[in-house]
Amino acid sequence: MNSFGQIFRITTFGESHGAAVGGVIDGMPAGITIDLNFIQSELDRRRPGQSKLTTARNEADKVELLSGIFEGKTTGCPIGFIVRNTNQHSQDYENMRDVFRPSHADFTYTQKYGIRDHRGGGRSSARETISRVVAGAFAKLALKQLGVSIQAYTQQVGNIVLPGTYKDYDLSLAENNDVRCPDAAYAQQMADLITEVKADGDTIGGVIACVIKGCPIGLGEPAFDKLHAILGHAMLSINAVKGFEYGQGFAGVTERGSQQNDVMIPLPDGKIGFATNHSGGIQGGISNGEDIYFRVAFKPVATLLMEQDTVNKNGEATKLTARGRHDACVLPRAVPVVEAMAAITILDAYLLAKA
Repeated sequence: MNSFGQIFRITTFGESHGAAVGGVIDGMPAGITIDLNFIQSELDRRRPGQSKLTTARNEADKVELLSGIFEGKTTGCPIGFIVRNTNQHSQDYENMRDVFRPSHADFTYTQKYGIRDHRGGGRSSARETISRVVAGAFAKLALKQLGVSIQAYTQQVGNIVLPGTYKDYDLSLAENNDVRCPDAAYAQQMADLITEVKADGDTIGGVIACVIKGCPIGLGEPAFDKLHAILGHAMLSINAVKGFEYGQGFAGVTERGSQQNDVMIPLPDGKIGFATNHSGGIQGGISNGEDIYFRVAFKPVATLLMEQDTVNKNGEATKLTARGRHDACVLPRAVPVVEAMAAITILDAYLLAKA
């Protein structure tokens, strides 16, 4: 419910306007050198207030490691951590106390639990993803020793779509702009659209693409825990995600098997390779050594700074104009979250394969 992973497992806690958010990482291999600056840099990529395109909530999001580290290395014991909330404006949400925001978790949380923290969405807030990013940073440090790298980027905002595939771009350039798109010209178009939407008090969605390089062969289980299934679980658990596809995905259904099949070829080192990678690095639910690539669709943020029709807790029709500080588009801040969940998934699958 609040945990993800089997061997490498993250359990998260905290609400948007509580004292802190945090988590416990279990199953982290011992002896991994911990780069605290790297972990903090991953949080900085996710934190609010980093540009004019994101929410103005001003949080430093400084991580405090509480356990599981000795002399700069992991001990194999549980790693506890917290990130304190320091810039809550709970009064901004007072007009939402008894009113449901359309397409938000307000209604479903109330129906499920009979109680709801209206301040910033409580547990349903995307602030919960801080804990995922911390765990993902630890996973990345472990995966680095295996030669595994994970890179996500903004591929689409609204109707502005970056053409081609990840192979057509230098993905390291994604960090050179606020949108996190590897093409400067398209990044500017995306930024202009987000700015326009934000000025209207509205929101916009989009797509994040991600590629995993250097993944060992043999990760994933043949039935219910197929590698793409647990990657899908990881991505669909992120706030505002509405779709997941890997490899050619839905685009491949128009082709024939003779066009889609990844033909195997002999490699100079005596190993077996593939002429193409339509499968997205996974066949039969198990990694085949090729790049794993996938796309994640994010809906527009539900909280609008414009008037909407809705109902209150008594089912009476009313209108709501939300206040507070909200993202007009989650894509720029969601890129490190996608990477984090991918890292957690791959490390857990690797440890399972070695168990």
